[in-house]
Amino acid sequence: MGEISGVLAAMLSSGLGGTSIGATRYLVSNLDPLAIGSFRFGIGFLLLLPLTLLRADRWPLRGDWAAAIGLGMLFFVLFPILFNASLIFTTAARGALALSTLPLLSLVIGAALGAEALTWRKSIGVVIATLGVAVALLSDLTSAPPGAWRGDLLMMAAALCMALYGIWSKPPIRRSSPIAFTTMSMAAGAACLILLSWIRGSFAPVAGFGAPQWLAALYLGAFGAALTFYLWAFALERTTPTRVAISVTVNPITASLVGAWLLNEPLRWNLAAGIVAVFGGIWIATTTGRRAPAASASASGQA
Repeated sequence: MGEISGVLAAMLSSGLGGTSIGATRYLVSNLDPLAIGSFRFGIGFLLLLPLTLLRADRWPLRGDWAAAIGLGMLFFVLFPILFNASLIFTTAARGALALSTLPLLSLVIGAALGAEALTWRKSIGVVIATLGVAVALLSDLTSAPPGAWRGDLLMMAAALCMALYGIWSKPPIRRSSPIAFTTMSMAAGAACLILLSWIRGSFAPVAGFGAPQWLAALYLGAFGAALTFYLWAFALERTTPTRVAISVTVNPITASLVGAWLLNEPLRWNLAAGIVAVFGGIWIATTTGRRAPAASASASGQA
């Protein structure tokens, strides 16, 4: 049940992340990537901190403080800068597809570092889910601005940051609690982003914010940071980095569905086919199949 709850939490986290792409695309024309990250993770930290204190969660051990701060710099500073900057150059659809390389990166890096075993079932599931994203976004990938490849590369670099965070954060999260570790890491990242934004004068456009801009910033903080990354940490505590990472393929699906609901964008056959492929790939990668339980039962019988 712990494994299943971890996969479901990761899928919900990625679904919320898909809705955050729209809010980021809306703000990126008004604020630079540093300021957007400052709002997103600053608000997220302010929401997570009282919850952590009320729950009396176990904070990271003193020996894990350096890891929490370092991973906070990786995930809550470098990742949002790359993520937000990529959406300046490329479309949301292409960016979502580039971010969907995360499970493949997690699979390869995790196997290289010995964090988890590389299996055919996981590999096939990752490939099917990624192809499902490509099919779902088929009609949107051809309409790209000049130089969109720069944004695609920036988003893939952001995916690499997520992959490394997922692998390296798993041990310290287990020694503390998901919400406390996320809160400490987010605090370090938010403080760094706010300082850099203040030095660069990135907050100047905020004086002209209206209700829509403030709502987008609040949404990013509450749902795009606090809830999304708490669920991500919760999932990492309960299942493997690759099984968590493959859930990111849900991200562009929810982005497309929200676009259809709010912006009256058409739902085409390729989106339905992509949804089927994505969830099929996730099922293959996150289940063990029939042989594994049989082998396990045989081994226990021999013991």
